[in-house]
Amino acid sequence: MKNTLIVTVTLFALGVFTFIAQAADMKEALDGKTEFENHCGSCHPNGGNKVNPAKPLYKATLEQNGIKTWKDGVAKMRNPGPGMTKFLKEDISDQEAKVITNYILATFQY
Repeated sequence: MKNTLIVTVTLFALGVFTFIAQAADMKEALDGKTEFENHCGSCHPNGGNKVNPAKPLYKATLEQNGIKTWKDGVAKMRNPGPGMTKFLKEDISDQEAKVITNYILATFQY
C-alpha cells in the first residue's frame, strides 16, 4: 500500500511539472518575423541584402548557396561568409536561429 501511494504521488508530481514546463514553453513562444526584424532586418529588409545585393534571402539564391533547410540556415548564421555578422549561440539561441530561418524560408519565396 505504501509503495502504491509513493508511485501515485510521484506520477502526479511528474504530471504537474510537465504541465508547468509546457505552459512556460507556450509563454516563451518565439515569433519568426519579430526575431528576423530584431536580428536581421536592418541588413536584409524585405529579404534583400544591403551589404551584398547579389545574395538576397530569396528562395532561389538561398538554394544556390546551399540553404534549403533550417539547419542549413542556422549553420550559415553561425559561420557566415564575408560581410555578414557572425551570430554565436550567446547572441541568438539555436531555437531563435531555427525560428528565424524557418521564417525566411517560408516568407521570401520570390
